[in-house]
Amino acid sequence: MLTIENLHVEVSGKEVLHDINLHIGEGETHVLMGPNGSGKTTLIRAIMGFSDYVVTDGRIDYKGRDITHLPIHERARYGIGMMFQRPPTISGLKLGKLLMAEAGNMPDKVSEYVSAMNMTDFLERDLNAGFSGGEIKRSEVLQLMIQQPDFVMLDEPESGVDLENISLIGSAIARLVEKDRHIINRHKSGLIITHTGFILDYIEADGGHMLCDGEIRCHGNAREILSVIKSKGYRECIECTKV
Repeated sequence: MLTIENLHVEVSGKEVLHDINLHIGEGETHVLMGPNGSGKTTLIRAIMGFSDYVVTDGRIDYKGRDITHLPIHERARYGIGMMFQRPPTISGLKLGKLLMAEAGNMPDKVSEYVSAMNMTDFLERDLNAGFSGGEIKRSEVLQLMIQQPDFVMLDEPESGVDLENISLIGSAIARLVEKDRHIINRHKSGLIITHTGFILDYIEADGGHMLCDGEIRCHGNAREILSVIKSKGYRECIECTKV
C-alpha cells in the first residue's frame, strides 16, 4: 500500500525528517509514536502532499505509484485520507453540506454514518464552530467514513477526547481500517499517530514505529514499544539496537 524510501523533508527551509524508511502493506494498520516535536505530523502531511512540506530527497510510493511530488487533490483521488489533530473552523460551511458533497455516489449512507457517530444535531452548524474536542474528532472520523479512503492517516485521534467519545471513535476507526473483517479480506490500511496508546484498546496494530528527532529509531510490535516508552521513556527506544 505505502512504501517510503530514504525520505528527507524540509519545512520553512529546515530539514525536519531525515532518511525515513517505512513500509505498510495492504490491509495493515501501523502506529507511529514519538515525543512532541519529533516530526510525526510532518511525516503524514508530507505523505498527504501539503505544499509547505518539501521533499528534498527520497520517494513515496502508493499502490506502486510514485506520488512524491503529486498535489494533494490527486493523492486524495487515489484514495488517501487524513484526520487532522487540530482541523480548522470554517464559517459558512455547514457540516451537512460538506458530508453530502463528500458522499459522491453514496448519499444514502450519509444518514447512517451520521447517526452512528451521534452527529445529527451538528449538520446545520458551521464546520467545527464551537465543537468540543470529542465532537471535532467524531466529525473528522465521520468524514472519513463517507470518503472511504483506501489509506487513512490519523493524527492523535485520542487527543482532547473523553472516555465515552474515545470508545465511539476507536470502534469507528477499527471499522474504517476493516479490523472487523478477517485479515485475508482486509484491503484498507492506516497509519495512526498516538501519544497515549489508547487507540490500541480498539485496534490491533500490525506494526509500531518510534520517531525521534526526525528519524525512525525503532520498528516492532506497537504494544511492546508503548510498554517500553511508558516504563523507561523514549530514551530506551532511541538507544535500542533493534533499529
